Amino acid sequence: MLQPLLRRSRAMKCLLLNHSSLLSISSPKFPNSSHHYQILNPQTSPHSVGSWSLKLRFNSREYCSISNSGVKAMASAKIVRDPASISYLNQRDAAEVDEILMGPLGFSVDQLMELAGLSVATSIAEVYKPAEHNRVLAICGPGNNGGDGLVAARHLHHFGYKPFVCYPKRTAKTLYNGLVTQDLPADLSSSFDIVVDAMFGFSFHGSPRPPFDDLIQRLVALEYTNEKNEKSSVIVSIDIPSGWHVEEGDLSGEGIKPHMLVSLTAPKLCAKRFSGPHHFLGGRFVPPLIEEKFKLDLPKYPGTSMCVRIGKPPRVDISALRENYISPEFSEDQAEADPFVQFQKWFDDAVASGIKEPNAMALSTTGKDGKPSSRMVLLKGFDADGFVWYTNYESQKAHQLSENPQAAILFYWDALNRQVRIEGAVQKVSDKESEQYFHSRPKGSQIGAIVSKQSTVIPGRQLLYQRQEELETKYSDGSTIPKPEYWGGYRLKPELFEFWQGQPSRLHDRLRYAPESTDGKKAWRIDRLSP
Repeated sequence: MLQPLLRRSRAMKCLLLNHSSLLSISSPKFPNSSHHYQILNPQTSPHSVGSWSLKLRFNSREYCSISNSGVKAMASAKIVRDPASISYLNQRDAAEVDEILMGPLGFSVDQLMELAGLSVATSIAEVYKPAEHNRVLAICGPGNNGGDGLVAARHLHHFGYKPFVCYPKRTAKTLYNGLVTQDLPADLSSSFDIVVDAMFGFSFHGSPRPPFDDLIQRLVALEYTNEKNEKSSVIVSIDIPSGWHVEEGDLSGEGIKPHMLVSLTAPKLCAKRFSGPHHFLGGRFVPPLIEEKFKLDLPKYPGTSMCVRIGKPPRVDISALRENYISPEFSEDQAEADPFVQFQKWFDDAVASGIKEPNAMALSTTGKDGKPSSRMVLLKGFDADGFVWYTNYESQKAHQLSENPQAAILFYWDALNRQVRIEGAVQKVSDKESEQYFHSRPKGSQIGAIVSKQSTVIPGRQLLYQRQEELETKYSDGSTIPKPEYWGGYRLKPELFEFWQGQPSRLHDRLRYAPESTDGKKAWRIDRLSP
């Protein structure tokens, strides 16, 4: 329930996404009760927000491009492009792109809306984490920009946020029948951490009319709350800040000033006048026909990302960066008696979660001078005898291990809030084992092991390319590539394990396994360490 509830005399209807019933919203500025906001729970019924992109039809839409990529690579926006170097669309071209997408290219409005909403949700998740910005209000207009907001709300629900949808223009669809209403608070900043502006897009003309004029003023008022250093909601605008001219921007200078703008497929000209800290491009996949016709130069999306940042992110206070981990408890009675079995369980979880290179580990070594060094390497196997990786025997780590055959390895699985630390003695694996693994590698990796005299100084990359080309020519007949004598594996035999699970307020779980002998039998003692 939103608290406090306002007078219901001129109630605006609103659907709460986290409740099964529809709740109403009131505003003293609205002249009558014909204007309605609506907020829905995406899990309440077959007709909930989960199917809105299929149920609601609109007249024109802000286009977005197509991709069947999943949500997984939410950690998208690591690629940054200079805003001055990319393409922007005017209103006429934006409308023409729409016509081509839904005409000759055969995309449906539902497909475009679904991908746009997912892009908005992933952009929000890049910057505003649900632990700190949990309550999200999506104010949705009657067109497809509003539909994008509805889809975004559904995805945000699945991302762990608590979304609400304010839908001012009530429709006769059965989707809204039987829902109870609740009043929208006059001060949005007290009830919501994020407000998604999904009222109007690039097809909007003229001045906003009731009830949207009042809603826009409520968003403008949030800026003054920020200026007074009071905690206020952040504003996220979809494609175009509502009320802005699609090409000239905020003509009056008194319009919405969002903190985040999520442009869809290509930024519109007004985006050049966006001065907030976070500008993202979403929608993914521009068909070649459109890219060529409109001569679009847009940033590339990394991996399976649904959004990419435009411009540099704002400077942050490093000391203020922190994550409040939310994880299942890891207790002694849940821990396996054998740390190798426990590691296998956690490693399987890391693989199943889709973490990129779950076998990546930090390897720390120290030479006789006592100076430590660390680097990332890839685990290539483990069993009761230890953990194995392969490298150049003439590298820095190899020299340090020859002087001090002790090392530590560390696995960090961010998506699971887990890390595993292992310490122990190190020795080389057998030549036979190294030989077998070397010839199991791709041909390019075998050649790379010969090309690279690891850790030696070279004049430039061209030397590597030249040597690579020579070897590729030499072995182009498919003959066996010999393993170099200076290349092989190491095995760390564990003497200590520590399993770490992140928990709220830094009260993390830390379980340490150390070997002990009981009646002549080797076992592992489990101790809980203070975080």
